[in-house]
Amino acid sequence: MATRTVLLGLLQQRNLHGYEIKHVIEEHMGDWTSIAFGSIYFALAQLAREGLVRKVSVGKEGNRPSRTVYEITDEGRKEFRRLLEDLWCSPQRQFFAFDVALFFSSSLPPKDIRRCLEQRVAHTRQALRQLRRHQKETMTDPEVPRTARRIFDHTLAHLEAEVHWLGALREDFIKAGRKE
Repeated sequence: MATRTVLLGLLQQRNLHGYEIKHVIEEHMGDWTSIAFGSIYFALAQLAREGLVRKVSVGKEGNRPSRTVYEITDEGRKEFRRLLEDLWCSPQRQFFAFDVALFFSSSLPPKDIRRCLEQRVAHTRQALRQLRRHQKETMTDPEVPRTARRIFDHTLAHLEAEVHWLGALREDFIKAGRKE
């Protein structure tokens, strides 16, 4: 649903081709959404089949591959609004792949789990530092909308909670290791 919402939302702003959409996603949404480049074209084709977007033009510059420019249709605008309201109104349950590892933790030696947890904590702390740095850089630009700060804050809150939770989990495994 996120891919559809992003594509329709971007096309509501202006007509774009796939590479431009990729660039906007990487430049402005890369910290908080993960939409694979290949899925953009697949989703655009699907949206076109559904009549939510339409091809405006196909152009070719020099040796570059041809680029299809899309625009949103009236039905696409209605669908975007429906998707957006659904995201605002309906809480979505988060599922974490890491919980599968936790469920099967008895299948690994405790020392390996502790080592992996140390790596995971370090990686998450690094991600937190990078995101804070990126937020600071981004928010100095007066053209960046206020919603960007809220998006950064939301992601930061999740990462901070993850660091805290991982630290407690690591301590549990350390205590359990002492009892062995």
